[in-house]
Formats: sequence, structure tokens, C-alpha cells
Amino acid sequence: MAKPGPVLTTAACTALGALLLTALPANAAPPGPREPRPVREGAGRDTAAPPLLDPSAARTDGLRGDAPLAGGPTAVPGASPHQGGGYPRRTVLTAPPADLADKSIRLGLAPYHSLAPRLNALQRLGDRVSVEVAGRSARGHELYLVTVTAPESAAQAREQERMRERIENAPGAAAKDPRIKAAYKTPVLINNNIHGNEWEGTDAALELVEELARATDRKTAGLLATTRVHLNVTANPDGRIAGTRANGNGFDLNRDFVTASQPETRAIRRIAIDRQPAVMLDLHGYVNGTLIEPTTPPHGENYEYDLFLKNSYANALGMEKAVNALGYTAAKDGVEPAVIPFRDWPEGWDDWPPIFTPQYMPFQGAVASHTIEFPLPVNNAAYESLPVAELRRRAAVNVDVAGAAMRATLDWAYRNRASVIADQIETFRRGAAGEAQRPVSEETVPGVPGIGPEDVYTTTFPRGYVIPVGRSQRSAVAAARLVDHLIANDVRVGRAADGSYVVDLRQPKRGMANVILAEGRDISADVSTMYDISGWSLGLLWGATVRKVTDGPLPTAVRTVRSAAPTGRVAPFGDLLLWLDDPRELAAVNTLLARGVKVRRTADGSAVVPASARSAAGELANRLGVVFRATKERGTAPLERTRVAASVTAGELFALREMGFEVVPVSTESLNAGFDWSAADVLFVSRGLDHGRLTPAAREALRASGVGVVGIGSAGAAFNAAAGLLKATAVEGNGDANGVVAVRNAGGAITGGAPGHTFVYSPLWFTGLGTGVRAEQSYGTGSPLVSGHWRGSGADGRGGPADAAGQASVVSGTAAHGAPVVLFGTEPLFRDHPKGVFAQVGRALLTR
Repeated sequence: MAKPGPVLTTAACTALGALLLTALPANAAPPGPREPRPVREGAGRDTAAPPLLDPSAARTDGLRGDAPLAGGPTAVPGASPHQGGGYPRRTVLTAPPADLADKSIRLGLAPYHSLAPRLNALQRLGDRVSVEVAGRSARGHELYLVTVTAPESAAQAREQERMRERIENAPGAAAKDPRIKAAYKTPVLINNNIHGNEWEGTDAALELVEELARATDRKTAGLLATTRVHLNVTANPDGRIAGTRANGNGFDLNRDFVTASQPETRAIRRIAIDRQPAVMLDLHGYVNGTLIEPTTPPHGENYEYDLFLKNSYANALGMEKAVNALGYTAAKDGVEPAVIPFRDWPEGWDDWPPIFTPQYMPFQGAVASHTIEFPLPVNNAAYESLPVAELRRRAAVNVDVAGAAMRATLDWAYRNRASVIADQIETFRRGAAGEAQRPVSEETVPGVPGIGPEDVYTTTFPRGYVIPVGRSQRSAVAAARLVDHLIANDVRVGRAADGSYVVDLRQPKRGMANVILAEGRDISADVSTMYDISGWSLGLLWGATVRKVTDGPLPTAVRTVRSAAPTGRVAPFGDLLLWLDDPRELAAVNTLLARGVKVRRTADGSAVVPASARSAAGELANRLGVVFRATKERGTAPLERTRVAASVTAGELFALREMGFEVVPVSTESLNAGFDWSAADVLFVSRGLDHGRLTPAAREALRASGVGVVGIGSAGAAFNAAAGLLKATAVEGNGDANGVVAVRNAGGAITGGAPGHTFVYSPLWFTGLGTGVRAEQSYGTGSPLVSGHWRGSGADGRGGPADAAGQASVVSGTAAHGAPVVLFGTEPLFRDHPKGVFAQVGRALLTR
């Protein structure tokens, strides 16, 4: 039975014109016409500018965001004798200086600098509240993890940890363990403010903590005796302070799971692994009425979705009831009834990609996880245009809604403790046993209405994966990074006698392993559009060789590894060859060039390092894991340090600096103001730089500079055409298309050694190549899309993968004034994600 069309409709924060842009009196009419499905922020190709502050200025104090949780720097005087073992685990937090520019203040919400004093006070209320520092943000702000539970001795806490480990690592035995059934506390995680300008979850969390700390009723005592409530108070303090969606590095943290490029994301990942939440909420805004997941199709194919849907839908019903019971109405308050996308919409709010926090959590054991979108927008245009009184009214409503969702979830988790824990155990048991998934249906998930064939997404798990490593492997550095990343996500990896790494999918977190390593699948025919990425395979995009074993035996793993073996080495004699296939290899060569080492380029784009630099090479081999091989090659031309003037996205800027390039952000305005081109060797354009808006003087200065140009996507192609650099016609594919595509590489200085796959978002290709313009890479023949969503667009269906097949995806040449130019129709640096493709950009920047 297919789900009906939308019953309840919404408008979202990007459709503010129809959603209460003026102050709303108590008797106001409801909002005007709304969209048939939500319009979500963060959709489409990344175009946001990098933050104004230099990310290299971030204060980290040497504390990694993915470090194990600690009890904090200073114990509270008179704290529990079980400090560091039992609960409470109290920490005296140091309050940062007051920041009167904190954007929360205008909304009447808690500014970041007020959180530490408030949390210190909450710890003093009794013996239920613990605070730990879970890490630091990109700009060095502490991330506060609060745990509310009944006191535990050190021995009791150790028993809880033993039970937690047994649930994951011996789920068959755990399912029969009477002690787990009787005494294991349900871990519930409430994640707040991951989008910095969606504030109110933090304030609702603080209210909840105080309420639980002070309550004297029997129900609260029972809840805390059987539950650990973990609250990430603000997942994005940088954005909370600045009033931005992104963190201090310009990243949308709720797109960073699986990649985990940011310290805040790694901190949440560490919390998930250490605490193993069975239930999870992620608090967001703004969709009116309140949006409560589970989602519409497509559903992640690596989940045990029958268990997940059963629990998520039941909890959603309770949250919906609690939110609606607050009594807010469209006529009186501008608040529509709550919405559950799975029930109320046919598509448009998917849980396909594991990049979102609630979609990542099932792979770490959550059997119910939800995005909650409170109803009334207070960010973006509303923040600037509405009176303070109206903003504060809305924020107060949103805090109430967030609090109602939190309390309803705790009530549901308390009442259903036994089945929730049993289903978490069953999730891990199926993985460890290698059992097939159970497709959802009205029989397998009774009580959930409207399940139809459109909801069935399953996969056939392979037997496992092998990641070969050897002296002849060009991908050794990439293999080590991938192995370490798997382990960081709590995937078990073994090492075979021949040195290869083995990922046996008969393990509790097989879904996590497979969602990272599998190719994914083409879902273009399943839904009309996808608002965010639909393909992400690290097995294809991170540069390592990954072999899938569908049946038959896996190589015998001699031992389980805790990290990849060191890969760095330097040949003991002669000149040295460094392949430039990996961002770490680019970082190594850029470091050598910055130190004045005379490095030369080979015909295939590798680097020849003189024997005199062997000591520096040894240092870099140890630090970066790169390999310097002996060579008799002399090289074809010198490589020089490349300084990059860049009009790029935050993710691209981050990736360029990861490869060791010296980058100066530029814009149309800065070039018109008289940019000093003597400080740059290459101009990199992927967003925002409009050649047509440059003044005649700025255009002439750019032309006379002789700098090379590297362009990505439509912005790069438009700049090329307006400046008259290369003769190449850019053809735009479907702007909504994204995913992993097969490519053919021409080899040479730019794509020599490149993998056979890359990533696209709003793909382009190039036709009509002029004399001297070379196709460095082309889309594969047939249908190049391996995984993702890419349809034709418009009435004629043009712009699909069949139109791109065989066409040039990367081209290079020399402009009339002698400057080298490289144009990409792909997204090789997208959100710092496709690591194995970075080197194509790095090589292009060095080719000048």
C-alpha cells in the first residue's frame, strides 16, 4: 500500500516570504499558502564562501575532537569519590570571556559564554548531573557533554561498560543475559545546535537538565535509574556565536558524517561509539509544523530498517502528541500541527545518505533516531528583519517544542526500555551472524501504516572486503588512511599474512563497514530528485584499492588491528621519486618546495626529489606516511611553490590547505580594489568570481599577471568563457545530479595515476575543444553513473548521464596570453570528501 500524498504541508526557512515575516499578534491569521514539501537549507552544490577568519587561526590547544572523553580539567570540590569512574563526573568549566556580539542574545537565548557557569551550577544541584568536555570546535570552543543519570559507583559504571561491550561484541549472548535485561541503562543521546543558527535545542536541553536534577517524583527517579541521558549541549558553538549554519571552518557539520573532516563531527562520532545510544534526537529548525522523523524514501539500504522504523515511528507518534498538546495553533501563534514525513509525504525528506547525524547513528546502534525541526524561523532573513519581541516570542515557542520532543522521547524510552535494548542487540546480532536483512512490510513492522514497495531498500552484503597493500601499490598511503578511518568508525579490520587488510562483514557494525566501502547504487529511478548527495563511496573515492569478496572465503586475518601499519619510507640511495596521487603526497612536495628543495616534475606528473633532501624526505615520510622511491629519472621541468588566489567554497579552501598550498581568498570586489598579483601564481575559481563585473583595470591586471587559471564547475567554466581563455564549450547536465561516476583518464601531468572514479554535483562536460585543448579525463561510456541520482531534466530529458558519456570532464590548454588553464566539470574537492581525487587539482595547480 503506497503512502498517500501530503496531508500536512510545510514551508521552510528558505521560503520566509510566505512564513510570518512580520510580527504576529496573538490573534493573527495562519500563514499563507505553503509548499507541498519542505524546502531545506543546505540543498544543492556547495556555494557558501569560506569564513572571513582564517581557519589556521583556530585555537585547538592540542585537543583532538575525536579524543576519548575525559572527566575534564578540574574536579569539583567535594565531588563523588568515583570521579573518573562512576557518576557523577563533575568538571569545573572555565567560562570564556563574555561576548556581547553573540547572536543568541538577540533571541533571548543563552549565549555560549553563559553555558559554562550554568553547567557548573547545574552540577551543584545534586548527584545526578555530570559534565565532561567532549572536544573542541574548529575555533577552539569547548564542547560540553552532559550526562544525567542516577548515581553510579565506579564498580557499577564498569558493569554498565561491560554490558555495553557485550551488547555490541557478543550480541547473541547478550540477548540471553538476564543481567542486561534487568540492569542495563538505556543510553539516550540528545544532540543540539549542530547548525549554529538553529539555536533553541540548547536552551531546551538546559531546561531539561535542571528539571531532571531537581525532580523528586517517583517517575523521574525510575527514569534515571534505568537511563543515561546524554546531551551534547551545543554541537556547534562557533556557529551559535556567529549566527551561522556552519562551523568556524565554514562546514555544515550535518553533512560531514562519514567524511568526519571537522573536530565537532569527530567528537559526536566518539560520543556515539563510547555511549552507544539506542535512541537519539538531533534538534534543528525550521519547518512549520514541527517536523518529526522518520523520513520518506529512499531509506538507507544498509540499515536494519525494520527494527529502526518500528521504533522511530512509535517514538515519533509520542513526540507528535506532546508537541501538539502544547496548544499552539496556526491562528493564534502561527504554528501548524506536527508532521511525520514517513506518514505524511511521498518523498522529499530522505534518509538515504549517512552524512546526517540521525542517519549516521543507526550504524552505531541507534534503533530510533530523529531530526526534529521546530516550527518558527528566527534565522537568516527573519533574524535581520523581525522585531526583537517577535524573535523572542518565536524562540520561546521553539524552546517549548524542543523540550516537548525531548521529554516525550525520554518517556517513550523509559516505557519501552526492554524492547529498545533487545532491538539494539538484534541489530548487532544480525551483523555478527551474517544474516539477511528483513524487508519492511506491514507484516514485519506491524503498527506502522502505509508501508509500500517504495519503502523497501535492502542490500546483499558481500562476504567482506580486502584492501591490498604492498610495495608496488601506488595506493598504500590511501589504504592506510582508509583503514584508520574504518577503525575510527568502530569497524573491525584484520591483517592477513600477506599484509593486506581484511574487513569481514560478519561483524556487529557491518552496516557501517558497508556504507563506507560499497560502491552504492543508482537510485535515479526511485525518486524524482535528491536534495543532497546520493553517492559517496569511500571504496571508490578515497584512492585505495578495495576488492569486494561476494562469496567464497576471505583471506585469513592473522590479527585484528587498532591502526594501519606505518607506510612511510625513503629509499637509502640516489634521487627520490614521489608519486603525487594523494593529498598527503601533495602536502609533502609543497613542504619541500617551501623549504627551497629543487624538485622536478616527470612526464606522468610525479616529483623527483634530489638525494640531498633525503633527511627532509625522511621527516615527511614519518609524519605523512608517504613513500620516496629510488629513481634514475631526471624530470622534465622544475616544480615551483604555487601560491593560489582562490574564489572557492569553504570545503575547497580546507582541501587546498590540507594539500599544503598557500591560499589567499579573493573575490570580484577584492580584484576590483587592486589585488597584488605578484603574491599569486594561479587563480582558482569555483564560485562567486564574475569576470563580467571586473573593472577594465582589474581585467588588465589579471591578464598581465600571466597567472594560470584552474576552474571548477559552472563558475569556473563561465569565468573561462568570459575571459576568453580556452576554446571549450561547457555543457551543463542536470543541476540536481550528484554521485560517483566512472571516468577514463588520459594520464600525464594532471591525471596520471588517478583513480577510475570521481564525484559530481551539477556535472559539466566540454565539447568543441579548440586546437591545443586536451581532454585530460572523460566520463565513462554507456552510463557513467555508478551510484547516486542523475536524471535528464526538462521536457526533452537532456543533461542525463547518457549525454555525458564519453565527453571530456577535465580539459587543459594554454590561453592566448600564455597562461596554463585547467577546467573541471567534476567536483574533485567536494566538502573535503573525495580524497583520492584531490591530487588532480593539486597537480593542475603545480602545472604552470
